[in-house]
Amino acid sequence: MAKTPIRTLRVDPELWDAAKAKAQAEGTTVSEVLIQALRQYTGQDKVHRFPGSR
Repeated sequence: MAKTPIRTLRVDPELWDAAKAKAQAEGTTVSEVLIQALRQYTGQDKVHRFPGSR
């Protein structure tokens, strides 16, 4: 997987903990959840991604 820049954001601790717990229960990470949410938000969720990229 290609390296991507690290981003910083502020999130309420209770919201972060809930997101982390749900992501873990679903077998994913908060980073992946946020990436997918941003793709949907920007309309890039239908953009072709190369094999091996997330």
